[in-house]
Amino acid sequence: MLPTFKRCRTPHHNANTDTNLDYNTDNKPKFFNKRLSPFLQAGKRLSLLALLATATPVFAQAALPEAIQAALARADLSASDMSIVITPVGDKNASHLPSPIQVVDSVSATGAEAAIAPDSPKSTQNPIDKGKTSIQKSTEYHSALTTIEKRTIKKYEQKIHAYTDDPYIYQSLESIPTPLANSYSSQSHLANSNQATLNDDSHDSKNNRDKIATSSINISFSPLLSYQPDIARTPASTMKLVPSFIALDTLGADFVWHTRVYHTGVIVNDRLYGDLIIQGSGDPKMTHERLQQLLYQVQAAGIRHIDGDMIVDSAIFHNVTKDPAAFDNDPLRPYNASPDGFLVNFSTIGIKSYPANNGKAALVYTPQLANYQMPSTIDTRSAACGQARYSLAPQWQPNRLALNAALPNSCQEHAFYIAYPDAKDFAARVIAAKWQALGNTLSGDVISQETPYDASKKSTPAKGLAAWPISPLPIVSYASLNLAQQIYDINHFSNNVMAEQVALSIGAYHHDNNAKVGTNKTDKAKNYKNANEQGTISSSLDDKSDRLKNKTVKNSSLHNTSLYQFGNPTTDYSTALQTINQWWQSNLDTPPPYLTNGSGLCRECTITAANLSELLAYAYNRPNFDSYVNSLGVAGVSGTIVAHSDRLPDSKAIGRAWIKTGTLNNVTSMAGYVKGLSGQDYVIVGLINSEQALNAYNARTVLDVALDWTAQH
Repeated sequence: MLPTFKRCRTPHHNANTDTNLDYNTDNKPKFFNKRLSPFLQAGKRLSLLALLATATPVFAQAALPEAIQAALARADLSASDMSIVITPVGDKNASHLPSPIQVVDSVSATGAEAAIAPDSPKSTQNPIDKGKTSIQKSTEYHSALTTIEKRTIKKYEQKIHAYTDDPYIYQSLESIPTPLANSYSSQSHLANSNQATLNDDSHDSKNNRDKIATSSINISFSPLLSYQPDIARTPASTMKLVPSFIALDTLGADFVWHTRVYHTGVIVNDRLYGDLIIQGSGDPKMTHERLQQLLYQVQAAGIRHIDGDMIVDSAIFHNVTKDPAAFDNDPLRPYNASPDGFLVNFSTIGIKSYPANNGKAALVYTPQLANYQMPSTIDTRSAACGQARYSLAPQWQPNRLALNAALPNSCQEHAFYIAYPDAKDFAARVIAAKWQALGNTLSGDVISQETPYDASKKSTPAKGLAAWPISPLPIVSYASLNLAQQIYDINHFSNNVMAEQVALSIGAYHHDNNAKVGTNKTDKAKNYKNANEQGTISSSLDDKSDRLKNKTVKNSSLHNTSLYQFGNPTTDYSTALQTINQWWQSNLDTPPPYLTNGSGLCRECTITAANLSELLAYAYNRPNFDSYVNSLGVAGVSGTIVAHSDRLPDSKAIGRAWIKTGTLNNVTSMAGYVKGLSGQDYVIVGLINSEQALNAYNARTVLDVALDWTAQH
């Protein structure tokens, strides 16, 4: 995720780190081997000449088009700084992309104006492209359009940016609907009739799939534009496209994370004599509201008072904590938050300011932190409202939050977001505060740990009823939002820590790991069954208490009776990245990219334009493509590409391009899909790495021109 206000949107780094790019030109894509294999089988033999003869008639360019060269010159960049691949995919008569979104100045009473732009013959050529002869004019393709007024988008963006210094975190945490929420979103799964055909198991469906695959293979040999495709470059946030699609492909769009709650001891009336155990699942979006729902379900299960501790088990991810200051020395920014097995609210707190009297402002914090002091008022000063680090100068101290600057009075009602430095301590404090806010009590502590619960390691051994072992089944199993919904946040709002959670979850929940888990479950479930048959577990609370008087907690038969004891996947970065690498090698032909995390917030991570182009082309024909493409921002309309229309108002790509962007110092990138005016769908990837640190946003205009150029085809 990037800083999100226009004056200074890129993280700041030591300039020396910006030039450490790994240029690797030795690895060339081998498209022919795997792409031709289906046609070399019995009954499907086609000659290479036949394949090429049936290919979509497009032209490949070894040199950059004049419009892109001119944009590079205006940005004071050279062609050597850029890699770009634009490849046709699919069949223009059976597009997999959503309907274009038409952005109009105003919708007339009759709707006639909306019906002709932007594909109407009335449309004029972009001034940038006047005099250019390289683009071949073709019959424009008309399809159903979603129409939105330009002023609606502007009003929405202005409102968001005026209210907070971090609009993407705000929209992600608060689940703020975009202007297109009612008609166009990732959650609506806009599968067209062609996508529905892909999911049909009929004979006709198989023939259609073969035709679609043939079409993809044919046009993959003829990129519209391929320039320096094999140079490994720093991708910034376009790297999120890798784990987000692999997660969809391996786990499925409907995959959910289950956070489970167990307890030791026994429940008498509404009091638990024992410990409550929350087993983290790696859920990327356990917001503070969802955490409150989880705790409310615990309360509804019959527990309001706990005579013991609350243990948070985040062991599903281990050794993933990072120094939030390591990347750019800006640990307060939420994009630097660490992943965790039980991540709460992105480890981020919202501070909302409200004007008050006597030169002061009131402050409200969401969520609240237990046993931690935070000032409720702040002095004001005459200044422009900016980022939290400038407007508040916050500092996390052991037991209090210090605000070391007076609040600019221009902030008025405003929302700031700052990350807490320790994910586990943050989760423990929020849980304690939420539990108390529900009117419940806790005699012990909230303890967040990266190891499974082990009663034998407690400093004070449990006695009496509290010594009973962990409950056989969870009293609460709380499902997350599904993967498709989470991917939307990751790509639309460029959420770094959610991307990390998903990448790690690929390693934890991938079917290879689940197969091992299943073996453990089978063996240990037998122990659980035998224990029930022997009467070890009784439904009578009184019987439990009587037997406990004569048994110790170390009775081995009692330790194999809880689902908590087995079948729990675990992973670390090494395992997760290895799983991603294995998927790549099994499904694609280009050498795998080099990842050190899943978000792209790294300087050592590298990928080629050919890598991303092949991934996006492969995704185009996969069953979960609708969830993938709808997670992307729409050029000039939403997401991180919304400002495309500001930079290039007459762009033909407005509403016709679904794009993930990336920006760091010296890095500007984009990747996604474009629906050309001819009706042809394209994969587009553009990566610009430059040693000129101030050119990140100048470089963005180059990619804008490339989007426009593609959309005109």
